Amino acid sequence: MQFASILAPAPRRPRAPFSTLVLSLVLATAALLQPACAQNRDDDVLVQMKQAFQRGDKARLTALLPQARGHALEPWAAYWELKARLQEASASEVQDFFSRYAGTYQEDRLRNDWLMLLGQRRDWDGFATLHPAYRMNDDAQVRCYAILVETLRGGNATKAQADEVRRNWLGQRELDDGCLTAADRMIAAGQMSPNDAWKKARVSIEANRPQAARAAVLLAAPDAVAQFDELNASMAKFLTGRAFVATKARKELVVLALIKMTIADPDMAASQLESKWGPMLTSEERNWLWGAIGRQYAVKLSPAAGGAFANVTKNGDLSDDMLAWKTRAALRSGHWKNVQAAIDAMSESTQQDPTWIYWKARALHAQGGDERRAQARALFESIAGTRGFYELLALEELGERATVPTRPAPLTAEEKDAARNNPALNRALNAIAIGLRPEGTREWNYATNLHDKGGMGDRELLAAADLACRREVWDRCINTSERTKGMIDVEQRYPMPFRDTVVRKSEEIGLDPAYVYGLIRQESRFIMDARSGVGASGLMQVMPATARWTANKIGLAGFTPGQINDRDTNITIGTNYLKLALDDFDGSMALAAAAYNAGPGRPRNWRNGPVMEAAIWAENVPFNETRDYVKKVLANATNYAALITGRPQSIKDRLGNVGPRDAAEPEPNKDLP
Repeated sequence: MQFASILAPAPRRPRAPFSTLVLSLVLATAALLQPACAQNRDDDVLVQMKQAFQRGDKARLTALLPQARGHALEPWAAYWELKARLQEASASEVQDFFSRYAGTYQEDRLRNDWLMLLGQRRDWDGFATLHPAYRMNDDAQVRCYAILVETLRGGNATKAQADEVRRNWLGQRELDDGCLTAADRMIAAGQMSPNDAWKKARVSIEANRPQAARAAVLLAAPDAVAQFDELNASMAKFLTGRAFVATKARKELVVLALIKMTIADPDMAASQLESKWGPMLTSEERNWLWGAIGRQYAVKLSPAAGGAFANVTKNGDLSDDMLAWKTRAALRSGHWKNVQAAIDAMSESTQQDPTWIYWKARALHAQGGDERRAQARALFESIAGTRGFYELLALEELGERATVPTRPAPLTAEEKDAARNNPALNRALNAIAIGLRPEGTREWNYATNLHDKGGMGDRELLAAADLACRREVWDRCINTSERTKGMIDVEQRYPMPFRDTVVRKSEEIGLDPAYVYGLIRQESRFIMDARSGVGASGLMQVMPATARWTANKIGLAGFTPGQINDRDTNITIGTNYLKLALDDFDGSMALAAAAYNAGPGRPRNWRNGPVMEAAIWAENVPFNETRDYVKKVLANATNYAALITGRPQSIKDRLGNVGPRDAAEPEPNKDLP
């Protein structure tokens, strides 16, 4: 791929006549100011337009648009209609949309879409004119285009710009044009290295994104693309099919092939690296491969991870993800010096995550000495609090327990009015009320996080959260309140809807209501009609098969699948299943939470191995989603317990230890789904 061809203007597409967006400015303004509870058109029109947009039915969208005029959600209707035909739209139509819906989420969303299209068309002048008005500024690909335009106009990129392109490009999982094009420019100008492209190819292969890897190889070594295609078709055939030639490109292709082998069979990859390929590769290439092999072993909770990581001669050659798994493997084996070394090699931004601050502090404290202990204490103090799992653990390391934070001063009438009269918040609540939850959520997040640079201030966030709480839109209530930095309103962050039912049904079967609330908060954010992509339903996100099994187990007569959406039935089945899981895992809240999220079979396997702190066990859960879930459920439960009881609470007491099942204990319930 050559820089000149990448920057060549794409052929202009034919433009459709401007006919379908002649909307009344008066009506649009009225729609923006209309309260969410007021609707002057049938909501079904908006629902039909959303469905037509999902189908790509341009004709249907155009036909329905006039009926949406004057509706509170008219900006969404107009956005869907224009977005569906944006490739053929004229610049004047787009500009008219910007003018009619100025200041709205939909205006900036379409600006994002149009900027992407201008970048793809290489219309740099149009991009440069439009970009300064872009408020969200949260799209990495648009940012890459923006840096590219700046360098085309001003000469060479700065180091900061090159670093940003590199970071965005490596962070993009899919093949994208913006960061790929900017990286091509940087490499051609010598401001990024071909090694950056090879690194992109490696991380893309690791993520099973061969097309993104191929595009990176095309930048690093265009002549090697045919060999990459052979490699991608058959890694084993590539490694055995021809004599080795010690060129940079050939060695990097061998690295890519061995990465593919590592994913399929880390034992085979380790054997190949030790016997044949290791001597032919550079130390950096060997380190990367041993890091990849170590990560695969660590994800499988294999003791072999330690041996693979021990072959790494320089931690700085590994990716942050590899270093994270090296840290986890060292935690399982109790090698605190290795924990600290791996964390110290992480990027600066990754080291600031409370996860690694906490474990580095633990490692320093475990190694002993007054200086290390002082450093550990300072690290604990930097994160200690009630905001999350590691913040709570750090608090206990300092000898304190979780208590209910002092609530902020009550909101004033003016602060509440500002939230209540915010057009974007009203549109968001309106969309959620008629079943357009994804659209409502995006607009709400835009209003609170992105409309103004830096987002809303703490008091504004509390007022917006209060509005959502009063409307019982609990997910926006919780998520918005969680964004405050200098104050915590615990009743917003940890609401307790349906308290009588949850407490009564939990206590009837011997469950801690705080644990149940902690789980519901993570499962559904108290959204009654929540439904997951795999079919789980309701407050406690119960799968149909699990619901039938649990109903039968507890003797719930006459249960039918449709009842799972009934609030009380959902809580009854969810709490009973959780209790059965808790009993099955010897009362371990961490294991039971993992079973609730990933099914009981996996945590039965994950608990095998040495007895360890449940915090170490939780950090080693192989699935990202389940690892995050377990930590959040336990942190939620600790905070709910402080709120419910009014007494200080220990997250460590809730965690305990995790290890293999005691052979003297009864066999686990093999039927537990």
